[in-house]
Amino acid sequence: MSETAARLIVTGRVQGVGYRWWTIGQARRFGLRGWVRNRRDGAVEILAIGEPDALDRLESVCSHGPDGALPEQVTREPATPDTSRGFAQIATV
Repeated sequence: MSETAARLIVTGRVQGVGYRWWTIGQARRFGLRGWVRNRRDGAVEILAIGEPDALDRLESVCSHGPDGALPEQVTREPATPDTSRGFAQIATV
């Protein structure tokens, strides 16, 4: 299969509840590379790169999040893959 990239923006109660650490675990479990970060507007932003089915699975689980999170919306848009190796947390924007 071909590799693709997606940017996910998750809104709701997703900061201060371990959402980024949880996302890293989920992305690694699905074999994705990329990054996750908080945004100053209260959302969490994710760049995920990998197989289309794995991106679909990540999008699906992000709508539920970890215990304590209350995601309201997950918006997905196509993205350009970057040079990420593995999956990591990066600085807030």
